[in-house]
Amino acid sequence: MAFEDLLQDEVIQKYLHDLVGDRGMPVAASPPEGEVTDEELAQKLDLELNNVRRALFILYENELASYRRLRDEDSGWLTYLWTFNYDQIQINLLEAMSSLSVYLSKRHDFELQNEFYLCETCALRFNFKDALDQSFVCPTCNSKLGIMDNSKLLDSMKNRLDNLQDQVAIVSMNL
Repeated sequence: MAFEDLLQDEVIQKYLHDLVGDRGMPVAASPPEGEVTDEELAQKLDLELNNVRRALFILYENELASYRRLRDEDSGWLTYLWTFNYDQIQINLLEAMSSLSVYLSKRHDFELQNEFYLCETCALRFNFKDALDQSFVCPTCNSKLGIMDNSKLLDSMKNRLDNLQDQVAIVSMNL
């Protein structure tokens, strides 16, 4: 997939946004060609230098950017020259989606295999063992705990898991 096409993909945009947040998104969404300093990037994008640096380091940690250091021989100052490399972005996205899928599947199983009780006043939720330990009375407000129907939550989790697995399949096909 071409570099420009990657940045137009909504899933890729969401992934980048989740990584760098609102303040870092301009950095992630408009990487320049070649090497650039963080100061140049901040000036070009009209962003605070700290936000640019934060986004660059997050991209670096996720192998989407790299840098090389140059030392000014007169002053001893270090200059970081950044390069963006989004070749790994689909692999990173696939790994993140797969991890989320595994977590969501385990959470779904946990919800399915347990019985929960709810304090309607405090909105606190307890599994059966904890509710039993509290004699089915909320430790915060002393209200009686009622059994919680988590079928809507289970359905929602199942739908999200199915959608996520479909997205994993799509991203896998594009690799």
